[in-house]
Amino acid sequence: MTDQTYCDRLVQDTPFLTGHGRLSEQQVDRIILQLNRYYPQILTNKEAEKFRNPKASLRVRLCDLLSHLQRSGERDCQEFYRALYIHAQPLHSRLPSRHALRPMSFLAGLGLAVGLALLLYCYPPDPKGLPGTRRVLGFSPVIIDRHVSRYLLAFLADDLGGL
Repeated sequence: MTDQTYCDRLVQDTPFLTGHGRLSEQQVDRIILQLNRYYPQILTNKEAEKFRNPKASLRVRLCDLLSHLQRSGERDCQEFYRALYIHAQPLHSRLPSRHALRPMSFLAGLGLAVGLALLLYCYPPDPKGLPGTRRVLGFSPVIIDRHVSRYLLAFLADDLGGL
């Protein structure tokens, strides 16, 4: 898994978010209002007015907001992602940083399943060993399979959705 912080993700997602037509003016205003009303320590009234100024273009205001949040810290970036999820869920699911995490989850789960399968194949459980060991190791692939299959299906669904 990656140890990507919310600030790192915001740096990665900024070009995508500021792209033409990604976020509407209403969505940006809702995000700013949520950060201002629910978390006034993130955006003060003065800052919220600055980022909602209709005289500046939407792209400039959004770039300024994202830069401000990146300078503010991890918690502020996390709250931005929460607000983005609430007000622009379809866009949130298409963020580049979210797609970078999916294959890593799949590969980690697949690696764990293959490792356990090899362990069971190379070193079968000793029936004379600890009582119950055979039972636990016998059900391990079933337990692991259920979790791995969820990642596999999500990974395949994403690939099939792009066809």
